[in-house]
Amino acid sequence: MKFAQVQGNESAVSAFAGMVDSGRVPHAILLHEDDGGGALPVAMAFLQYLYCGNRLEGDSCGVCPSCNKIEKFIHPDIHFILPLTASASSSAFIAQFRELAQSNPCFTEEELGEALGIETKSSVIAVSQAREILQTLSLCALEGGYRSVVIYLPEKLNAEAANRLLKIIEEPPQRTQFVLITHAPEKVMQTIASRCQRIRVVPQKRLARKSNETYLQLLESFMEALLSGNLLEVLEAADSIAALPSRENAKAFCKFASGSMRTVFLLQQGLDSLAANATEAERKWASACRKTFPREVLTSMERAHKYIERNVNQKIVFADMACRLFNKI
Repeated sequence: MKFAQVQGNESAVSAFAGMVDSGRVPHAILLHEDDGGGALPVAMAFLQYLYCGNRLEGDSCGVCPSCNKIEKFIHPDIHFILPLTASASSSAFIAQFRELAQSNPCFTEEELGEALGIETKSSVIAVSQAREILQTLSLCALEGGYRSVVIYLPEKLNAEAANRLLKIIEEPPQRTQFVLITHAPEKVMQTIASRCQRIRVVPQKRLARKSNETYLQLLESFMEALLSGNLLEVLEAADSIAALPSRENAKAFCKFASGSMRTVFLLQQGLDSLAANATEAERKWASACRKTFPREVLTSMERAHKYIERNVNQKIVFADMACRLFNKI
């Protein structure tokens, strides 16, 4: 993908082009996106520009062998680490990942799970994947240039895997590049995050996903119930959320609601330029809610997400969330 094909994020694109042109490329970059926010296209456009041998006017040529391989996600010196089940290897799922990334590069975590067939399982980046990438990086680059590792959701690194990768991220071999894509930078191991150049990827539009429409309807019903001050309606709305068909859907709702509340927070702080895609409902909530309310929602959604991962009954989880938020709005 060329920089010209990236939707928005002009400041990030300019920063990446400047890094490469000046020869001052940070060895580790942490891209912070909302779920489905488009960080992967930004990352791949950066790597394509870095690898391209025929750069033209601040962009990759798009036609050289390196560009062609990167656009197809088949460059032998670019490796991907994905959150999977504990014993799985990303290399075993690379075909499914390529198909998804080419057809929908702005995929959500839920869509990745569905594509890889792990939507009903808790995903993690285990130490076996860390060992595999360390072994790979111990070898020379197959095409004699840069070697790169793209880690999707580094917040899912377990402690042992994070510690295994810490040293090489801190002091990588020459011409080795790490790109980390996170939805929750505060959950990334601090010693890893502190060694990365952070860049925020701002979503330019909301994709019309059927699942998002469902989550939006549930969130709107829940918020309207909270604003009405009727506890019975609030609990009924919480029951509707709890009726989502799977744990993965319930976790995805928590992430969706958290993203919406971050937008509400930005609106309340007068940062409209960072919330240009806010919905009419979010603008209404920003004016109707206390300024402390978005933080309360984020805390409650994180708590709900954690309990759902631990297989706590969804009805109990969301009823507890509703009661906690009832007097906070």
